[in-house]
Amino acid sequence: MPNTITKVLYKPDSQSVEEYSVAINPEQYSKWKNGDTSIPLALVVESFDVFVSQGATGLMNKPSNQQLENIFGTSKDVDVVEYILKNGREQTTTLQPDKWGNTNDSRGSLGDPSGPR
Repeated sequence: MPNTITKVLYKPDSQSVEEYSVAINPEQYSKWKNGDTSIPLALVVESFDVFVSQGATGLMNKPSNQQLENIFGTSKDVDVVEYILKNGREQTTTLQPDKWGNTNDSRGSLGDPSGPR
């Protein structure tokens, strides 16, 4: 079964190139979103880390506190995460396996002085 990640994406407006995201537990998020406020946010999200991607590159970075303040009116992680969860859209992505992989597993770690095993 392929590895997947589910996240909630929030785009401040239709003209914005920035998109903010939070990784979630989809089952807990669904319950929380449907009104079960007894579920702690710590069970809904994978972490309280917020990421921002800009444009079509798909590269995700951590936004600065200033970016968070400008978009969400706060840089407090709990408040930003809750806002994204309430106002964003859920997306599940299949992770692609490493394209290159290991080319010579028999060599062991290049830093291992004992060589191959």
